[in-house]
Amino acid sequence: MKTARAAWRRLEPVHGMIYFIPEARRRYAELGLSGRARYFASRSAAFGRASAELVISTFYNFNPDFVRQAVAGAWDATEPQQVLDARYAAAGEGLRRAGIHELPHLEEVLTLTRRAAEAACEHTQGRPLFAAHAALPWPQEPVLQLWHAQTVLREFRGDGHVACLLSEGVGGLEALILHAATGEVPVDFLRASRAWPEDEWAATRERLRERGLLDGDSLSAQGALLRGHIEDRTDRLALPAYAALSDAECERLAELARPFGHAVVEAGLLKIG
Repeated sequence: MKTARAAWRRLEPVHGMIYFIPEARRRYAELGLSGRARYFASRSAAFGRASAELVISTFYNFNPDFVRQAVAGAWDATEPQQVLDARYAAAGEGLRRAGIHELPHLEEVLTLTRRAAEAACEHTQGRPLFAAHAALPWPQEPVLQLWHAQTVLREFRGDGHVACLLSEGVGGLEALILHAATGEVPVDFLRASRAWPEDEWAATRERLRERGLLDGDSLSAQGALLRGHIEDRTDRLALPAYAALSDAECERLAELARPFGHAVVEAGLLKIG
């Protein structure tokens, strides 16, 4: 389980850069999308003309009012297929800028990652955002195939994570505050990007303190146990994808994935702004 998580985490920047690169912002702007509409429309385009309510339910931890404002009019400006085409084009441009296409072992990493992604596609039930991406056709270019494979795996894991949060009674804003309390991501970024009002953030934080999950603004021992439990269950729900690989192949993917993630980071593709 730890090896599968390492393989996913080390390759995750290959997918995650799409939310930060200027290539994506430029291509979405050409379609008439601006601001946060670019994020919501591009990630939900696999659904087709997704409603704000569908985005709210599947993206989970964003302020619903913010989503409604951002999504309003997006599908009047453009069509989902145009957004999907722009997203793939931007992903290819960004990853080539990072030199992904020149890295050794690209073919092997792609083969292993695609096998995991295709195995995940046998388990679409209860994972709506993943299922929408799994239904998309595979690109022809190897770099885009790798991006698509990692995108599928990311949404597979993400839907499982939402299921774990729901089963533990942890709402979207609560999950966000508990994440912020780990110190892994700057709290200012999480607050700004998810757009929860300060009074709701403060009230929810206080409720988490009353439940014993926070000690000040940090996780309490109980909170750390809950987060660890949720992450472990998320890992377990992601295993059907990596079960397609032998233990040796999973270890090999985890080993080979590291330079790919590093290349994205070193090229600055994950910089905010």
